[in-house]
Amino acid sequence: MFQSRTHNCNELRLSDAGKTVTICGYFENIRKVSKNLGFLVLRDFYGKTQVVVETEAMMEMIDGLNCESTIQVTGVVRERSSKNTAMATGEIEVVPSEIKVLGKCIYNELPFEINRSKEADENARLKYRYLDLRNPAVKDKIVLRSRIVADLRASMTNEGFLEITTPILTCSSPEGARDYLVPSRLHEGKFYALPQAPQQFKQILMASGFDRYFQIAPCFRDEDARADRSPGEFYQLDMEMAFASQEDVFEVLERVLPPVFAKYGVYKTASEAPFKRIKYLDALEKYGTDKPDLRIDLIAEDVSAELAGCGFEPFAEGNTIKAVVVSGFNGSRKVIDKMMADAEVISGGKGYWFKVNEDGSFAGGISKFLGDAHDALVSKLGLKAGDFIALSAGKKSAAQKTAGTLIKIIGPNAEGHMKKDCYEFCWIVDFPMYEIGEESGELEFCHNPFSMPQGGMDALKNQEPLEVLAYQYDLVCNGVELSSGAVRNHDPEIMVEAFKLVGLGEEDVKKKFPAMYNAFCYGAPPHAGIAPGVDRMVMLIAGEESIREIIPFPMNKNAQDLMMGSPSEVEEKQLEDVHIAIVRTENE
Repeated sequence: MFQSRTHNCNELRLSDAGKTVTICGYFENIRKVSKNLGFLVLRDFYGKTQVVVETEAMMEMIDGLNCESTIQVTGVVRERSSKNTAMATGEIEVVPSEIKVLGKCIYNELPFEINRSKEADENARLKYRYLDLRNPAVKDKIVLRSRIVADLRASMTNEGFLEITTPILTCSSPEGARDYLVPSRLHEGKFYALPQAPQQFKQILMASGFDRYFQIAPCFRDEDARADRSPGEFYQLDMEMAFASQEDVFEVLERVLPPVFAKYGVYKTASEAPFKRIKYLDALEKYGTDKPDLRIDLIAEDVSAELAGCGFEPFAEGNTIKAVVVSGFNGSRKVIDKMMADAEVISGGKGYWFKVNEDGSFAGGISKFLGDAHDALVSKLGLKAGDFIALSAGKKSAAQKTAGTLIKIIGPNAEGHMKKDCYEFCWIVDFPMYEIGEESGELEFCHNPFSMPQGGMDALKNQEPLEVLAYQYDLVCNGVELSSGAVRNHDPEIMVEAFKLVGLGEEDVKKKFPAMYNAFCYGAPPHAGIAPGVDRMVMLIAGEESIREIIPFPMNKNAQDLMMGSPSEVEEKQLEDVHIAIVRTENE
């Protein structure tokens, strides 16, 4: 019968000397001094303890044991003669009277060294995730995630929100990404879908008389992986408020999020309320992105009028030209060329540059084309000696995107232009209700189709569609979009009119969103909400660049779970049960 431990491997201290204890854990390694003396490191979830093996019999037993086997050690605690201040238990050691093997590791060699698993190939780490998670540096990120989620839950409860879970098996809904479909066994030819978000359910809750809802909601989207996006599933702090405005939502998150970031983050300061509000179009114009990193003090300015006709082909009449002025930047030509090359790879647009000499003249880069525009540029941009100017050009959206990329690349490399030890939040507001789809060329919803247009029915009927703004907002932190949210369109008549503009009639709305539409027909309260991504928040707080570092069992970039072997083939009988036949093409 297994005897439970008396202490964990991070618990024993000098005050425990003389006690007989039992500890359990993973056999991490042993440093052998002789055939009857060795120093064994035992590791568990909590920490490490040194065990001193002092008999030949016990040394022989350990010799036949592979690292990472689990063992139980019973023995006496004593003071170490050579203390290790780097270990919490570094003042003591345990002299065993008995060692039991609880679980053998049958392999002589591990796929990677546990304490250096983060240096291993990512696919190896994901395949042997159970070994990767034994690394304290990896495990600690999952512990951090758990504590952050617990604090978020407590804060939302204190704000008067009820945690309510919503269904996982639901119907397919146009949320902007591909659904994961689940075939029905009982209803041939029909499918459930895993929810891309609990959007409709939380709005129906508001129509059901609930006032404040939240959950740590699992969401499922069949989309490609990125550094800040995991394929398959992710989690968000989903919330909705009845009888609420945009400002009501802002006030809640401005109270909930900064303390969590300041408490757990690699940076110990976070923006205080109220967060800066930036209009969507202003963000594109000033920062070149709707996800600005406000730690960087650089901005883009329009110099199209000053540089049109200067003779430099990319600055031809009709193109938008953006300039980013960087004071005190002394990067070498090699550094500048690399920044411009990186910007082109990221944005798809070329960057250009010149410098201001001590005498005020321009030098380097494209300076030879700027003679006639010298005075106009100095006046418009307030140029002074030592300034470095990066430029972009092209169609307006392309020039903005390249300028935004240049800001993001130059900011961290230009001394004095970026605060690197804080979390800077901002709200991006006043998104357009509609846009022209890049692929379709047709009018489409810009963000959430369930958003309330600013101006309501009057705006939809009397304004040009591309000029209609919505009560939509994004929460951005350090250049990462944490969340999108909106004041919802709770009026069935306005909803029908909004969808009519994108080619969907009243019957289409009733068919696609029957429950929500009908619920609103019984008198729905105005309501608003948002859903910050938990994974992205934890990634920022932990200071990690890849979201997979803070997810317990992530998929790889190809949406595969290498540990479980998912996705996998299933038996023919399983397919028959759900009325599915696989038809392979000739090329397969």
